[in-house]
Amino acid sequence: MYSIKQVSAMLNIPTVTIRAWENRYEAVVPERTDAGYRLYTEENVEDLKWLKAQVEERGATISQAVKMLKSRKKEEDQASALLSELPKAGDQTAYAKMEEQIYEALLSFQGERANGLIDFGFSLYGYDAMFYHVLVPVLIRVGAAWEQGRASVAQEHYMTQLISQRFFQFFHLFPVNHLMPKALSFCPPGEHHQVGLLLFSLFLRKHGVEVLYLGANTPEEDLVRIIHAQDISLVCLSLTDPSLIEETDELVSRLKSACPHITVALGGKAYERSPNCKYPESVLKLPAEEWKDWLESLVRKSSKH
Repeated sequence: MYSIKQVSAMLNIPTVTIRAWENRYEAVVPERTDAGYRLYTEENVEDLKWLKAQVEERGATISQAVKMLKSRKKEEDQASALLSELPKAGDQTAYAKMEEQIYEALLSFQGERANGLIDFGFSLYGYDAMFYHVLVPVLIRVGAAWEQGRASVAQEHYMTQLISQRFFQFFHLFPVNHLMPKALSFCPPGEHHQVGLLLFSLFLRKHGVEVLYLGANTPEEDLVRIIHAQDISLVCLSLTDPSLIEETDELVSRLKSACPHITVALGGKAYERSPNCKYPESVLKLPAEEWKDWLESLVRKSSKH
């Protein structure tokens, strides 16, 4: 514990300034002796040191610096509280709690809180666990809430977009294996839901496949040119709207005719539920755990040609 004179000497801040920061802005709250003298903890000293740096080195006003300090401390307290509440990493209950908190934050358009929770989860559980045990369930839950009318279009778009951005960050972290097929991923015209496509594309990317990701509602124009120019051998489409199956089948026919060398992978709820697909052999209905076997089989077939 330090007296105000000791703190003043340590930090080269006049005692009158320290008192002003306390009285006007509640910058720190020192303890008091029975006689009323101030006593400062190590944390108080560090806070005053940080405030001085913001004012002198970064040009902030003291009121701005105090607001930043309080905001930072609030975030640290929230993180500490979250850490104390969560079970050990790997526990399904922990993943479920994290999923719930991220979902509720996104549902309320609290993007900063959601990103903070996601970053915290990455540090706590690792990337694979966060993606497959937390973020993917959040995306599935968002889609279900939208379909059932429990989430608005704006909420669904906002939540999907934010999590999609986090997925995209990791596309370039995985090395490309040039022995693997090069893939083109997109949702056909009229299809705006890309969650399944994104997840499958991330799986491919993680296993060394270079993926050109075009996303939702992709127009047909230039697809053939891209396939030839970029030496694409795997084309991945995702569809959730069954009413688009017929015209998407026709799109696939045109692509196959113009690019006979390609393998087409069709996925999404529309193809999983419909028996009337023109290319049932291209529909990937395997559980995600078997995607790796499917990819290895594809590579073996392509290496024979």
